[in-house]
Amino acid sequence: MWRKSSASGPEHNCVEVADLPGGAVAIRDSKDTRRAPLRFNATEWAAFRQGLISGAI
Repeated sequence: MWRKSSASGPEHNCVEVADLPGGAVAIRDSKDTRRAPLRFNATEWAAFRQGLISGAI
């Protein structure tokens, strides 16, 4: 199931995230859902999130 941030505006221009088995995730552009989503395993996703939280990204 794809989900958007509660901060998403009515323009529908945001990133959507879907949980996958084993802690992996897929992300996609909500404006172009026909495009293949990016997929990250649990380790990659954790590193990405930590980078955002720490301000490194």
